[in-house]
Amino acid sequence: MRRLSRSFRCAFKGVGVLLRTQHNARIHLAATVFAIAAGVFLGISPGEWLAVVLAIGLVWAAEGLNTAVELLADRVAPGVHPQVGRAKDAAAAGVLLASAAALAVGLVVYLPRL
Repeated sequence: MRRLSRSFRCAFKGVGVLLRTQHNARIHLAATVFAIAAGVFLGISPGEWLAVVLAIGLVWAAEGLNTAVELLADRVAPGVHPQVGRAKDAAAAGVLLASAAALAVGLVVYLPRL
């Protein structure tokens, strides 16, 4: 149980790192709050909630992994290195693609209600 508790503490610490150090994570937080508030206000269905929550989770997971890649890459190769740059670009592309998918979910779920 102690190990599990420690794992959760580390994970929540990581959320703090994201929100303190990553501008885009704060944008994702605002979008998350907006999507949840819109869902409550518009009375979306349980299936639509599932899609919205999964989309939100996908974006947050991608942002967390992108941040981890960037932090590790900067530690391992602090200077400019083409291969490290490509790895960071690929991680950023993951966030972009997850965000585009979340936007598509949002349009499908919310647009018909507006």
